[in-house]
Amino acid sequence: MTERIETSRVVAAPASAIFDVLTDPEGHVDIDSSGMLQSASGDRPQAVGDTFVVHMDREALGDFPEMGEYDVTVVIETLDPDREVAWSIIGQVKPPIGHVYGYRLEPAPAAEDGAVRTRVTSYYDWSNAHDRWKKIFPVVSEQHLKGTLGILARVVARRTR
Repeated sequence: MTERIETSRVVAAPASAIFDVLTDPEGHVDIDSSGMLQSASGDRPQAVGDTFVVHMDREALGDFPEMGEYDVTVVIETLDPDREVAWSIIGQVKPPIGHVYGYRLEPAPAAEDGAVRTRVTSYYDWSNAHDRWKKIFPVVSEQHLKGTLGILARVVARRTR
């Protein structure tokens, strides 16, 4: 059984514009396709280990309605400007679950009009999740990751007009 999901999409924008959205705490909320992320607070991460808080509502997935609204702390695990950002989550459950979300950015062939494009790969990895929690995975589907990439393309386009 796989313990990682990856999906990619070419976005009509430079990596720097995409990275700007992906490292903005509110950007996480703006591009979420699951409906769980409600808002975020904290500063844009500058280094591995930096954190910010995301206010969640699990009712959007309908899988654990008793969870309702809660906060998680996003912990930056990888921060390579304009190339990759990844994070783990610290929530209310102990031990921490141990899954990682991330995005890799790679140059893509330019559009016919010469516009810069970037291949964005979204990944969700629970291979290092604590054994106690592995049975809940995947929480979000490949379809959610694909949806988020589509929303990311739209948000980046709006922010760069």
